[in-house]
Parts: sequence; structure tokens; C-alpha cells
Amino acid sequence: MTHVALVTAVAARDLDDDLKPLEAALAAAGARVSTPNWDDPAVDWSSFDLALLRSTWDYSYRIAEFLPWTERVAKLTRHLNPPEVVRWNTDKHYLQVLARAGVPIVPSAFLEPGVDDPESMVPDHDEFVVKPAIGAGSRDAQRYVRAERASAIEHAKRLLDARRSVLVQPYLARVDENGETALIFFDGRFSHAIRKGPLLKRGEGPTRALFAEEHITERVPTAAELSVARRTLDAIPFAHPLLYARVDLLADATGAPCVLELELAEPSLFFAQGPGSAERFAQAVLRPL
Repeated sequence: MTHVALVTAVAARDLDDDLKPLEAALAAAGARVSTPNWDDPAVDWSSFDLALLRSTWDYSYRIAEFLPWTERVAKLTRHLNPPEVVRWNTDKHYLQVLARAGVPIVPSAFLEPGVDDPESMVPDHDEFVVKPAIGAGSRDAQRYVRAERASAIEHAKRLLDARRSVLVQPYLARVDENGETALIFFDGRFSHAIRKGPLLKRGEGPTRALFAEEHITERVPTAAELSVARRTLDAIPFAHPLLYARVDLLADATGAPCVLELELAEPSLFFAQGPGSAERFAQAVLRPL
């Protein structure tokens, strides 16, 4: 019997709405399923046929532990998505790679520790967002207006002083009305899409939780959104299709879709909003095994 590890974390286990549906779908397909924590030293990773990242959502502030762990586990069992993909995707500098490949992205400026001065480098937008280049769940991300630029600079300085690269992006106003569109793919095939309501409220500080609270509904993507999502997957500089991918899109000032994030490491897959999606994903997981 194929033994699959759905890898989670102590802080995330009870927050991962995808975990139980996927566990049930895999079991129904004939697999044995365990849900170990990634940092549990007692786990024998060689006992699994597959270690599938699901909700290792504390990785962003434990990145120096997490990435070496993925590489160690990949020597003991099949690790998906692969460690080299996870390393690339957990750092939002990948947006520059997508942009060079012609993928439309939310305009992105990076500030580097020990190199850039936020006093002169923070762009002068009407509204904008400051966040770490390695981050998840909107942790340490905050929305600002031009009059709050001094506070934004202090925010950037705190991140830079902690040796964290900083990403600054304009706040695209259409998100307040349209939200985000997230398109989910299994084995390169479109599965389903969701609408995520706006996360960053004006005047609110960064969330102290593991991730910001999300309001999720089903969504039918437009042809333009599907096109941009597929162009994004084609631009991934690794062998693909990957087992799973999520492309998060916003509408720019003209209404055209652009990439906010590409999620290839441990994204929520929103099975509840995609009828049959847990079963489709389970089949994709087990097919090569």
C-alpha cells in the first residue's frame, strides 16, 4: 500500500481546511496516509513513498531550517513539489523571472539588506504595500498611502535590519471590488478557481496570526485570466507540469489580469470551493506511484 505523508506543522494542523478532505480522498483511492509535522525529529521520512507539502505554514520565519529539511527529505523519499522548486518559489524574487519571460506581474521593487536605502528606494505611490520577499499568509505585510510613507520606510528598515529582502508593490485599487482570483492546477491541468476577498485593510497593521483571515468563494475565471495563468506556468524554469500550482491574479488599472503570486510550495488548494477537486488531486498524487 502506497504510504503518503501530508506534511503539516504544529501551528497549522488545525487551520488547514484541505487536510481532511485530501486525507479522505487518498484513503478512498487505496493509499495509507499520515500527517506528520515537518520539524518532528522522530519521523522516519524513508518510511513514506511520498512526502507531499501541505501546510508547512511556519516556514517563512524558519526558512533557514525549512529549506535544508526539504533537501534532506528528498534524499529519503519523493518530495513534492521538489526542493529546488520550493527554494525558488518561497522567495518572491521569482517575480522578476516571470516578468523577464513576459508574464504580466504586479509592478515589484525589491530592496536588499545592506545594499539599498529605503529612504530613497521606497516608491512614491498613492497606495502601496510593503512586505518581506520571503513571507506567507500576509504576515509582515502592510498597506500604506502616500501620507504614510515615513511609516512604510520604517517598516522596510525593520525588515532590512533583520536581513530580510523587502518587496514594495503598488496597491491595485480594483482588488477592493474584485478581490483576487486564484487558479489551481493539478499536473498542469486547470482544476478550479476561487475569489479571495481583499486581505490588507487601510490603516491595519500586519497580522499577528499565522496568516490573515480570508474570505473565499467560488469563481469562474475569464479567458484572459486562464491565459495569464497558463503563461505563468510555462515560464517556470523547472521541468513541468508540476504536481500542483496556484496562480494568484489581480486586475490592474485597465482591468487586465496580472500575477500577484505564484504558489508552488504549500498553497491552500481550496477543495471546498472545487467540487471533486480533492479526488482529482488524489488521483494526480498517486498516478506516478
